Amino acid sequence: MNETLRQKIISVCNEKIEKKGENVGLSFYAFFANKNDNPTLLMEAAEWWIMTHKLDHFEKAVKIRTMVQNNL
Repeated sequence: MNETLRQKIISVCNEKIEKKGENVGLSFYAFFANKNDNPTLLMEAAEWWIMTHKLDHFEKAVKIRTMVQNNL
């Protein structure tokens, strides 16, 4: 995973956790605007989420942040 995406995921997870608590869930779409302005990065996130880790559509932000911080 490239560093730009890693930092974006960690930042968004931190923000969601801060606003909504430790149990907040999110999907990989949470890391992107509602328009498809960076399809390459979107596909990288989707591949990591769906193909590599076989995660459910919604996962706990704490879990995702930990996975990304630990380079899983």
